[in-house]
Order: sequence, then structure tokens, then C-alpha cells
Amino acid sequence: MLVILDNVYKSLGGKEILRGISFSVDEGETLAVVGFSGAGKSTILKLISGLIAPDSGKVIVNHKEIGMAFQYSALFDSLTVYENVAFPLKERKDLKKLYTEEQVKKIVSEKLEMVGLSGIENKYPSELSGGMQKRVGFARAIVTNPKIILYDEPTSGLDPVSSGVIEEYITFLSKELCAASIVVTHQISTIGHTADKVIMLYDGKLVWGGTPGELITSIDPYAYQFVNGQKRGPMIAAVH
Repeated sequence: MLVILDNVYKSLGGKEILRGISFSVDEGETLAVVGFSGAGKSTILKLISGLIAPDSGKVIVNHKEIGMAFQYSALFDSLTVYENVAFPLKERKDLKKLYTEEQVKKIVSEKLEMVGLSGIENKYPSELSGGMQKRVGFARAIVTNPKIILYDEPTSGLDPVSSGVIEEYITFLSKELCAASIVVTHQISTIGHTADKVIMLYDGKLVWGGTPGELITSIDPYAYQFVNGQKRGPMIAAVH
């Protein structure tokens, strides 16, 4: 397994965010992490990426290269697409002297081609649609050939067609790079189109787990409330 969380607890600002969370993700596998706002989804990404440490339990990451695709792309407006994608290769201490400029150009070109954006190296983010910006963010996330890819609400703010394109690339990159992918999302379509398995968080706990198909058809009160967007149910407190 590339990612393992074993009975993880984490508090932030005096509030218990995660309470005994356990799951694993293997290479070539995509896990969707779902739940209402404040359930602890983003905290899981921060733990896996090493930005924070657990209070107790274990977070095991069996590969040093982790790619992160942010909710709002997080591109540098003043940099070209090429400069944005090349940024990790040129700025990370362990990589900046590893490649020549020509090698960096080749790598960036290859990654942009992987996300269907060949030939836009000289454009700026402001010249791109929201969906294209997301894909440039994907290219930057995979420029170091990570074996673990983290996606934070990758289809947020996109129309259904653009969302479908993004979902296809999440699946493609997982298989192409044989990466363990973790997708934080609240979109049912993203869950169905990208995930091999799903976990649902509520009040810091893992309250449901299964496949996307099982999520859609489940009569479990947590799963049913989430899928149908109902105000009434065991997660009612999270709505208010």
C-alpha cells in the first residue's frame, strides 16, 4: 500500500478534527473522501502531504513524491503556463540542479500533453478557461512523476462538461502513472467517474465506506442523506 492511515487522531485549535480514522490506498487505486464541510477531509490531505502530523495513530506514506492538485488551481498569475508547470523542477532544492533547461522543457511538454494541453506553454493563466487552468494544475502536480496524487475538490466551480473532462484525466493519470490517488469531493459525478472506493466522514469519524455503486444504492442513513442531499438525517448538525 502506498498510503495508510491507522487509527489517526488530530486536533486543531482545540477542536478534535479526526477521531480514529483508518484506510489505505494502493498504486493505481483512487479513493474518494466525501462528507459535509468541516468533516475533516482537507485535514487528511494535509496529513498525507506532511504539512501536519497526527496527534496519535500512524500516517504511512510509502513514496517521497506526492503531487497536489489544488481546488482553485493555485497557479501563479504572473508566470506563463510553462513557468508554472516547471516551478517544482526549478525551485525544489533536490531538483533544481538535476535537469538542464532543455530537459525541463521536454518534461513540461510531456506533462501538458498528458492532460491534453499541448502547445500552450507561453500562455498565461488569465488566458485559459477554468477547466484548462485545472488541467495545468494537474500537469504541475505530476511534473515530478509522483506515485501519490492528492486532489482537493478538483471539479469545484466547473460546468458539467468541464467536470467530465477533469474526471477523465483523474482516472487517466491514476492508471498512466500507477499512482495512488485521493480525491476530496462532494460531487456525486466525480465519485462515480473516478473512484474505486469511497469513505465518508462525519464529525471526525469514518461513518461509511464502500464502492461508488454501493454509495448510490445504500440505505445506510449517512450514505442516503449524502447522496440525496437531505437536510434531515444523522448529519443534520453539519448542515446548520
